[in-house]
Amino acid sequence: MALTREEREQFLAEPHIAALSVNAGGGRAPLTVPIWYQYAPGGDVWIMTGLDSRKNRLIGAAGRFSLMVDRVTPTIRYVSVEGPVLGTEPATVERLREMAARYLPAGKVDGYVDFAWKSHGEQVIVRMRPERWVSSDLGSV
Repeated sequence: MALTREEREQFLAEPHIAALSVNAGGGRAPLTVPIWYQYAPGGDVWIMTGLDSRKNRLIGAAGRFSLMVDRVTPTIRYVSVEGPVLGTEPATVERLREMAARYLPAGKVDGYVDFAWKSHGEQVIVRMRPERWVSSDLGSV
């Protein structure tokens, strides 16, 4: 059964690991990789990735990407969202901390942020406006 707008936005706002897909061009299947993301109901989605990463280059070329999040308990539920890239901006340590705090236990955030900021190279934030949604809750099957 399809989710209501409020249900799908709330589900996407939860800290799931997303599968990001973007057109890989050249007769290849889409690039699909796991990624952390940030979203608040009614807003735009943003991700953080390496400035020189394949993912960032493909997103720039395609001008859009998709995210899909799911869970299997207590019911099988998923939300997929696709939309245009609104823009990119340099990542900041504050945004990295915000993202890390969404996914990691509080006691692990500082250590991860310190490591990632020093080790992951130059990062960018990519913003996407949710345009097309697909969602369902299949119950407990």
